[in-house]
Amino acid sequence: MHLLVIEDHADLAANIGEYLQAQGSVVDYAADGLTGLHLAAVNRYDAVILDLNLPGLDGMTICQRLRQDGRSTVPLLMLTARDTEQDKVQGLEAGADDYLTKPFSLAELHARIRALVRRNSGNSNLLRVADLSFDALSLIAKRGGRRLELTRAAIKLLEALMRASPGVLSREAAERAIWGDSPPDSEASLRGHVHALRKLIDDGEGVKLLHTLHGVGYRLVPDADN
Repeated sequence: MHLLVIEDHADLAANIGEYLQAQGSVVDYAADGLTGLHLAAVNRYDAVILDLNLPGLDGMTICQRLRQDGRSTVPLLMLTARDTEQDKVQGLEAGADDYLTKPFSLAELHARIRALVRRNSGNSNLLRVADLSFDALSLIAKRGGRRLELTRAAIKLLEALMRASPGVLSREAAERAIWGDSPPDSEASLRGHVHALRKLIDDGEGVKLLHTLHGVGYRLVPDADN
């Protein structure tokens, strides 16, 4: 899963992120509401975990803006120290899908996130291009029967390519998939990630899948002419 944690308490955010990464997820962070809203609006996440009390924008406002302005359906799990019924109702009415009161178990948080993603995803998390498959929940990729060992950057790039297929993923979109709004100054970094992913996918295979369209971007299809 690709998750966003919006939490201004650095230690808590680190604990959540480290636990979820240990379970196989890719985790992005935001320490304030404005940054969190921006990341949630421009990137594709399987779920967002957000604190209620945040600098800049609070969790209620983030929920409302994602649901009303951005028309986002990403599952939202709200974290808060408030445990009254009215607080929970307000959070759910603002657009949150679930509500977890601090302190909480990290195992319960993970289980709730997985349940939200399952309900929201249907079959959209199992991606296929020819004999290449990628499960966006388990983050497992296979070419034929061969499992691919992916880095965090490769996971983000592969998912973006597979969701764009058979269309073209532009260089700019590929950079956003890996680095968000802070890409490196040099294009060499992106080329390096693409080269490494191509070796994983295509080395030793008769049919090549990952193709470069010079000056445009990248395409994941069985035949570059298709």
